[in-house]
Amino acid sequence: MILSRAALLEAIQNKEIIITPFDESLVGPCSIDFRLGNEFRVYRKTNRKTRLDDEFSYSKEYYHTRKLECGEALPLKPGQLVLGVTLEQLKLTDSLCAFIEGRSRFARSGLFVHVSSGLVQPGSNNHQVLEIFNASPNELELVPGTRICQLVFMGATGGAAYSGSFQNQTRP
Repeated sequence: MILSRAALLEAIQNKEIIITPFDESLVGPCSIDFRLGNEFRVYRKTNRKTRLDDEFSYSKEYYHTRKLECGEALPLKPGQLVLGVTLEQLKLTDSLCAFIEGRSRFARSGLFVHVSSGLVQPGSNNHQVLEIFNASPNELELVPGTRICQLVFMGATGGAAYSGSFQNQTRP
């Protein structure tokens, strides 16, 4: 069952959902908006093949990290992919999970906020990493602090807990 605004606020009050920093104005009818942080992983074009298997991990030769100053925006060219993180850190109990969804206003401009990994596992405690892709024919600018995505929360029965390699992640 998807949690409504009242259920979300109750879960926040009961510390089943901990969002830092928390702004109640970001809570909608059945989701919570999260804002874009100021640090990005920007990929470099290489002429090398990249083997994708279970041991895959990008080395630093494929990207550089860019941290924006206050008021600065990150240009995103058509067809470009970057990783970003949410300003907010999210901590969930073992009985809740969430899904990251884009916002319609940006989707209509050709912005994909998460390419394929939208599940936030029960027990997660991290800033959400966003795979941000410009499918538009135009250059877009990413502005930190913008309400970039929304998270939809639901119960996870059976008490599952995430303990993977991205637990406590704070950077893209």
